[in-house]
Amino acid sequence: MSTAGTPTRRWVASDRDPSWSCPDPDEAAQRFHRALADYAPTPLVELPELARELGVGTVVAKDESTRLGLPAFKALGASWAVHRALETAGRRADAEVITATDGNHGRAVAHFARAAGRRARILVPAGGVHPSAIAAIRAEGAEVVEVDGSYDRTVRAAADHAAEHDGVLVQDTAWDGYEEVPRWIVEGYATLFSEIEAQLHETGRNSPDLLLVPTGVGSLLQAALAHHRRRSSSGSTAVVSVEPDAAACIGPSLEVGHPVTVETGTTIMSGLNCGTPSSLAWPLIRDGLDAAVTVSDQGAIDAAHRLAALGVQAGPCGAASLAGAREILTVREGQARRQHLGLGPDSVVVLMITEGAEANPVPAA
Repeated sequence: MSTAGTPTRRWVASDRDPSWSCPDPDEAAQRFHRALADYAPTPLVELPELARELGVGTVVAKDESTRLGLPAFKALGASWAVHRALETAGRRADAEVITATDGNHGRAVAHFARAAGRRARILVPAGGVHPSAIAAIRAEGAEVVEVDGSYDRTVRAAADHAAEHDGVLVQDTAWDGYEEVPRWIVEGYATLFSEIEAQLHETGRNSPDLLLVPTGVGSLLQAALAHHRRRSSSGSTAVVSVEPDAAACIGPSLEVGHPVTVETGTTIMSGLNCGTPSSLAWPLIRDGLDAAVTVSDQGAIDAAHRLAALGVQAGPCGAASLAGAREILTVREGQARRQHLGLGPDSVVVLMITEGAEANPVPAA
C-alpha cells in the first residue's frame, strides 16, 4: 500500500477483460433479510426527465432511504454481519460491538447491536461526521467516541479498542488478517443488487447498461461487481465508482495497478470520505471495474436538489451517483466516455441512491 501524492483525475477508465468472471455470491444473506419482519425491497424509481437530460433511454434510481427502518443501504450489511459475528463461537455474551464510521454504517451497527441486546461503541473522526448523524447513532443507544484524525486513523483506533477489550469489531473495510466480517457485510449488500435485477425484469428490461456506485472503501462496489461479474451473469453491465474529489482512492489505484492510500480532505459526502480501498474489494475492482469518476461537493449538492425536485430525497452521498452520471455523460469528453462504457441512446442507467436526506442533510441551494 502506498500513498498517492498527485492530484486526482476526474475520470479514470479501466480496460477490463470482458471474459473475466468471479464465483456466484452466496445467497444466505438474502434469505436472512427476507425472513426479517420489516424487510421489503426498496423502490426503483423511474426518472424520464433525467433520461432526457443525460441522453439515454432510461434512468432509474434505487432509493435506499427506507432500508429496514434506517435511511441508508448500510442496514443490509450491518444486519447480516452483526448476526454472523455474534453467533460465532467464542464470543462473550456481554461483548461490546465496536466499529468506526463516517456516518451510516455506525448507525446501522448500533441499531442491530441494540436489537441483539448488545452495547455498541461507535468511533467517528472528530469534526468529520454531521451532528445529526452523531445524534442518530446515540439515539440507537450507542456510545459515540470522537477520534482526532482521518477516517483511516479512526478505523485503526476501533480495531485497537476491540482487541484490547475483547470486543466484537464489525468493520466494513478489510485489511490483512481482518477479512471475515467485511466479507459478511459485502454478502449483505448482495440483496440490493438482486432486487434491482428483479425490479428491472418486472418492467420488461434486462440488467442495467450502466450502474453508478457511490464509493468509500469499496464494499458496496465489491458487492456490485460480485453480482454483475458472477459466472451466471452476462457481465455486460458497465460499473463505475463515484468518489468525492477530496477523497478518491479508487481512480489512483486503478492508474498504478495496486491499492494506494490518499490523504483525504473535507467533503459534504462524509460517508465517502475514505482514503484506502478495502483489501477484500481490490481484486474485483482491479479486474471488474469499468471506470472511476470523482465529483465535487457542489456537484453532489446540485444533484441532490435535482433529485428532490423529482421526488427522490437523497443525501449528498446518494446524490453523488447523479453527479457522476453528469460528469460522464454531459461533459465535452462525454462521447468518448459513452463509447468506453458501451452506452447508446436506449441504454438503461441505474443511480444508486445510497442514503436519504435524513441520513445527511443537504445544504440549501
